[in-house]
Amino acid sequence: MSTSNAMKVLAAATVLAAVLFAASPAHATPNIPQPAQTRPLLITGATLHTVSGAVIVNGRMLVQAGRITAISGPDGNLDSKGAEVVNLAGKHVYPGFVAANTVLGLTEISAVRATSDFAEVGSLNPNVRALVAINADSELITVTRANGVLAALSIPQAGAAGLITGTSALVQLDGWTWEDMSLDPAVALHVTLPAMRFNAELFPPPLDARLAELKKQTALRLKALEDAFDHAAAYRKARIAATSAEPAKLDTRWESMLPVLEGKRPLFVGADDVTQIRYALGFAERYGVKLVIVGGSDAWRLAEVLRERRVPVIIAGTHKLPRRRGDDYDAPFTLAAKLAKAGVTYCIARNASGFDAAHERNLPYEAATAAAFGLDRNEALKAITLYPAQILGVADKLGSLESGKLASFFVADGDPLEATTNIERVFIQGREVDLSNRQTKLNEKYREKYRRQAVAK
Repeated sequence: MSTSNAMKVLAAATVLAAVLFAASPAHATPNIPQPAQTRPLLITGATLHTVSGAVIVNGRMLVQAGRITAISGPDGNLDSKGAEVVNLAGKHVYPGFVAANTVLGLTEISAVRATSDFAEVGSLNPNVRALVAINADSELITVTRANGVLAALSIPQAGAAGLITGTSALVQLDGWTWEDMSLDPAVALHVTLPAMRFNAELFPPPLDARLAELKKQTALRLKALEDAFDHAAAYRKARIAATSAEPAKLDTRWESMLPVLEGKRPLFVGADDVTQIRYALGFAERYGVKLVIVGGSDAWRLAEVLRERRVPVIIAGTHKLPRRRGDDYDAPFTLAAKLAKAGVTYCIARNASGFDAAHERNLPYEAATAAAFGLDRNEALKAITLYPAQILGVADKLGSLESGKLASFFVADGDPLEATTNIERVFIQGREVDLSNRQTKLNEKYREKYRRQAVAK
C-alpha cells in the first residue's frame, strides 16, 4: 500500500472511530428523570443552611409542587398533612450550587470534535441560542449534580474569530429534554474581547512587525464589534419607526440584540486584563447596556469604578496561575476577597471551556480556595449560590432556602466546601434525583474487581 493510500485509510478509520465513540450508548446517561412532585415533602431534623438568613438547627422544611412553602425551627407548626416525612437528623441541607460560567450540556468529550457544540464559525453570532443545543443525556450532567451543582449557565463560546457569541441559557441539571431543563432560556448576550495587552519582550526585532500586526488586528476586531452594535441600534430605530404600510425588514442577528439595547437583558463581556475591563466599561457606557464582566482577573485593580457603576464580576475560577510574572502567587486565590472587601458584586464560577465542563463538579472547591485566602466562609458559600442567582436574575427561584423558591437542594454529611464531605441526596424541584453516574459505576466496578482478586488469593 502506498504512503498516500495508507494515510487515506488511517484518516477514514480515525473519522469512523470518532463517530462510533460519540454515538456510543456509554456516552448517554441511563439515568431516568423523575416525574414532577405530587406529594408534599417534609424535611425534619437537619441543619438548614438557608444562606440568605440564619442557620436553623434541627429545622423543618415543607416542599410542595416543586417549591419550598415553609421553613421553621424544631417547634414550628407546619401544615404537613399528607406529607412524606424525611428525617435527616445529623445531616446538613444546602441550596443547590449555581455554575455561572460553563459549557455544560454543549460538550461531552473535548478530544472528540463531534461531541462539542459550544462555538459557531464567524465573528458575529448574536442570534445563536445555547439552550437548543444542550444535550440532556450528557454524562457530565449526572457527574456534576452529584456534587451539589444543580443549575448551570451554558454559554456559547467564541470560535477562532468570535466576538459576539450568542445568548446563554440557565438550566437545571435534570430533565428529559432541553425544554424540561430550562429555567431561563435567554439570560444574557455574550461578547468575547480580543487580547489588548501585548508583551513587547516577546516580539524583539525583527519580529516587532508581528506585534504591530497583532495590534492592527485587535483594532479591526474592536471596530467590527462596535459596527455590529451601531447596526443593531440603527435597526432598532428602524423597527420603532416602521409602520404597517412600510414594515421594517427583519434581521435575526440584530433582532436578537434588541433586548440588550433596551436594557432588558445584560451584556456579559469576557474580560480579564485591566485594559479589556476598561474598554468594556466604556463600551457599556457608550451603548447604554447593562454590563457584567466575566473572567475579571484584574477586576480588583478597577474595583472602585466597578462598585460605583454597579457592574458585577463573574470570577472565572480561582484554580489558575497569576496573569503576570510580577503578580503575587496567590492573586487568583485572593481575587474574591478583594472584590468583597471593595463592595463589588461578584460570584465565583469556573472557566467555560470544553475541558473544564468535565470538572464542573469542582465548583465548591473553587469557593473553598477563596475562603482559604481571605474570603469569609459564609461569603464563599453565597458566592456559588445566592450571588450567582442574583447576577443571573433568578434570585426569586434559586440561591437560598426560602419560602417560594424552587425546592432544589442537597443533603450532605458536612461542609460541602470540604472535599471529604459526601453529598448523600439531591432534590430538584422537590423530586429526588438519582446520584449514580459514570464515575460512581466505574468506582463500583473496580472495587468489585479488586475485592474478587483479594478473595482469590
